[in-house]
Amino acid sequence: MVTGLQVKDKSDSGKSIKIAPFRKEIRKTTPHKHNNYFEILYLSQGTGYHYIDSRKFQVTPPVMYFIRKDQVHYWELDTEPDGFVIIIKKAFIEKSLDNELKSLFTQLSRETCVYPKDDATTHTLFTLLTAAAHKEGAYSFPMVEGLLKALLAHVLGNVKTVAGHVEISSNLYQSFLSLLSAEQMVKNKVHYYAELLRTSPQNLNAACRKAVNQSSEDVLSEYIISEAKRLLLYTANTIAEISFSLDFNDPSHFVKYFKRKTGQTPLSFRKTV
Repeated sequence: MVTGLQVKDKSDSGKSIKIAPFRKEIRKTTPHKHNNYFEILYLSQGTGYHYIDSRKFQVTPPVMYFIRKDQVHYWELDTEPDGFVIIIKKAFIEKSLDNELKSLFTQLSRETCVYPKDDATTHTLFTLLTAAAHKEGAYSFPMVEGLLKALLAHVLGNVKTVAGHVEISSNLYQSFLSLLSAEQMVKNKVHYYAELLRTSPQNLNAACRKAVNQSSEDVLSEYIISEAKRLLLYTANTIAEISFSLDFNDPSHFVKYFKRKTGQTPLSFRKTV
């Protein structure tokens, strides 16, 4: 069990965005979060695994990962990686006046992993972005802004199908995921989120079915279990505290729910990891 979670800050002080080549010497890292920034990772080569919260991704380049500040991730790479890293602070998004860029960023920030089809163009855009980010002067920000917009648009228009569905899915489904991530307290009720989205539970269920062939209840359940695992692994919170934070009024109900979904009790999961 992890008792202390490392929080890393790889951003440049005073800068709202940083683009740099992926460090080739990186092979294995410990589980960690980022210090209040969003990270885009692009690998054009390398093999191994990338863990994001409780999900395990086999590294199959070309691949891009999107890490939110609240997510825990780490690497277990077997061969030398190559690629780029983009670190974006909230200040960059707030400074930009380009609404299309903000829309593209919002769409991709809901994803975890995509596989760009056109490796050459993606690599070129990252290279240009890296050079532009090191420039100084009045035109540096609009250069980076424009190149980032081109990169995000290119990726959104050139992603492969993953695990039987396209990563970029319906607006209602994505809005549902966005709400789940944004809420301070998870609600274990689909109708609660349907009301916030100004739709019916039936419409939300249909959107989830269309996007990922899962019911809205299953999507919510997966999120709750993912959050439960994250809290069990990376915090010292008691089972009761975790159950209340996930909208279970009775810890025994949470224990039964967790065991039904995972085959383990929360305590046994915490002890065996």
